[in-house]
Amino acid sequence: MASNTTFQKRQKERARLDKQRDKEEKKRARRDQPSPQVACEPGVDPDIAGIIPGPQPIPEEHRD
Repeated sequence: MASNTTFQKRQKERARLDKQRDKEEKKRARRDQPSPQVACEPGVDPDIAGIIPGPQPIPEEHRD
């Protein structure tokens, strides 16, 4: 009976290590691939491009 639990623990540990190894491979692959760059005008912050300052229009579903 004790050998059965030892075997199960060994299987569980092997599965955990395999999953960790897979995650490391995926992380390495993402790091090796260049991230896609968003093309925008020079001097424009891409995080706020297209934002209109001032009061925003009320959406149709909230109008009376």
